[in-house]
Amino acid sequence: MRSPSGFDLTAPSPAELAELTASLAPEEADVLLHHGTEAPFCGGLLAQKDDGVYCCRLCSLPLFRQHTKFESGTGWPSFYAPFEEAHVRAIEDRSYGMRRIETRCARCDSHQGHVFPDGPAPTRLRYCINSVSLEFVKAGHPSPDRLHRGDILP
Repeated sequence: MRSPSGFDLTAPSPAELAELTASLAPEEADVLLHHGTEAPFCGGLLAQKDDGVYCCRLCSLPLFRQHTKFESGTGWPSFYAPFEEAHVRAIEDRSYGMRRIETRCARCDSHQGHVFPDGPAPTRLRYCINSVSLEFVKAGHPSPDRLHRGDILP
């Protein structure tokens, strides 16, 4: 299955997933695989302002564009729209006595963060994402292709 922009959304095989997870640092594994949260105001991508794309740290699927990033004051990178709707899955999260919408990578199902209805125009959404869940690719640089599927950033 491909997204409208041509990215392969097929889930990684068990062997591919094992290879992808083997390269994760403990904090990355906690967030991506076990739905953890990094400490606020500590993420390496919080101050990132270069033009580019934020990809899933686990499988490299593009999830957000720099031009949709905004300063939310929450301590985590925030975006008002995904790279493409098909690239981010929304899952109801009722953990810790709250009712929230968790965001996951549509390809590998890794935990990214949550989306809230308090963002800026035009969407009024705030995708609050853990820095360790993302890998930034500067505009003009080759995109990572950890699954060797030939996916290329436009």
